[in-house]
Amino acid sequence: MTQIIDRRINGKHKSAVNRQRFLRRFRQQIKKAVSDAIDSRSITEVDHGEKINIPSKDTHEPVFGHGPGGRRDAVHPGNKEFVSGDRVARPPNSGGGGGSEASNQGEGEDEFAFQLSREEFLEFFFEDLELPDLVKTQLTKVTSFKSVRAGYSTTGVPSNIDIVRSLTGALARRIALRAPYSVELKEAQTALTALLSTPQNEGEHTTRIQELEEEIRRLEDKIATIPFVDTFDLRYRNRIQKPTPSTQAVMFCLMDVSGSMDEIRKEMAKRFFILLYLFLTKTYENIQVVFIRHHTTAKEVNEEDFFYSRETGGTVVSSALELMLKIIKERFPSDDWNIYAAQASDGDNWDGDSPNCRTLLNDNIMPLLQYFAYIEIMPHNHQSLWRHYEGVKVQNRNFDMQSIDSANEIYPVFRKLFARKPA
Repeated sequence: MTQIIDRRINGKHKSAVNRQRFLRRFRQQIKKAVSDAIDSRSITEVDHGEKINIPSKDTHEPVFGHGPGGRRDAVHPGNKEFVSGDRVARPPNSGGGGGSEASNQGEGEDEFAFQLSREEFLEFFFEDLELPDLVKTQLTKVTSFKSVRAGYSTTGVPSNIDIVRSLTGALARRIALRAPYSVELKEAQTALTALLSTPQNEGEHTTRIQELEEEIRRLEDKIATIPFVDTFDLRYRNRIQKPTPSTQAVMFCLMDVSGSMDEIRKEMAKRFFILLYLFLTKTYENIQVVFIRHHTTAKEVNEEDFFYSRETGGTVVSSALELMLKIIKERFPSDDWNIYAAQASDGDNWDGDSPNCRTLLNDNIMPLLQYFAYIEIMPHNHQSLWRHYEGVKVQNRNFDMQSIDSANEIYPVFRKLFARKPA
C-alpha cells in the first residue's frame, strides 16, 4: 500500500498532519507512557502535558532502495577521478543488519522523545472512559445553539458571498433580459440579409437598409448595457443559530473531611476528584458539578473550598447523602436529569449511622441515579460502612465501589470505575 506523507509546514515549522499521523501510529506506546506518567504526578500537575519516549527503532519510515544486481546510471557532482566509460567497482555487500557500528564515544540514540500538549495528554488518558447510561429522555429546552446553513440571503458580508450561486443568478438574469432584444435583433438581421440579396428600387432599398442597420445597432447597444453582475444577483450564505437538544447531567462529588481523614488520605481523595473534574469538563460540555464536603454535618461548597478548605470534625456520612437527596429534589428532578455521584471516604463512620446510609441509598437515592461510585481510602481492614455498601452493591447494578491503599492506585481505580462499557 502506498502512503503519501504530507510534509507541508504549519506554524512554527511544524506539520500538524504528520503529528496526528505519528500519534495514531504510536497510540499504544503513548497510552502506556501516559499511564506511567500520571502515577507520579502531584495534584497540580495532573492536567499538564508530558514528555514521551519511544524506542527510536520504531520511528523509522519505510524507504525504497535498489536491490542487488541490475545496471544503473548515476550522476555524482564533483567527480574528479572518473570519466565516461570507466568501470567503478561495486561496494562490498555487508551481511549484517541495519544497525550502527560500535563507537568508542559513548554516544547513541535508543529512544525518540517528543512533547505531548495538555489537550493531547488528556485525550489519551480519557479516551476509554465515559459516564454510563447517559440516556435520559428529557432534553434541555434552552441552552446550546448550533450554527447551521439556512439557504441564501440577498444581504450579508463579502466573506459570505456564494460565487457560484451569484454567477448562476446573474447568468439567468442576463438571459431573461436579453431574450426580447435577441429575438428582435435576429429578425432585423434576417430582414437585412434578405434585403441585401434582393434587387429593389434603389431609393427605397437604401432607406430600408439604413433603418435596419440603425435598428440592429440600437438592439446591440441595449444588449451591451445589461450588466454582467448586478447587486441584485449577489447571494450570501445564510447561517442561523439552531437550538440543539442536549442531555442534562449533574455529578455530585461527596468528600469526607472528618478528623479520621489525615492529610495523606485527603490528598488522595482530592487527586481522585481533580481527575474526575478534568474528565467531566473535558468530555461533556453540558454537565453541572455539585461539590459536598462533610464531617458531622454536610455543606455544599464551591470548587475552591472543596479542594482547599481545611474544615474538619467528626464523621456522619449520612449527612452528605441527605443533603444530596435534598438538592436532587429541589434542583435536579430525576425525570429531567442524568444524575451521577462519586463519594470518597476512609470508611470511618459514627456508630449506628452506616445502616442509615444503606437505607438512604437503597430506598431513596439509587432509584434516582444513573451511577454511584464509592472509593474507600483505607490501607487497613474495612469498617462497617464498607460492609453496608457491599449490600447496596448487591441490590443495585448502578452502584460500584473500590478501595485505594496508595496514591499509585488512584488512576487504575478511576479507569475501572468509569471504563467504557462494551456495546
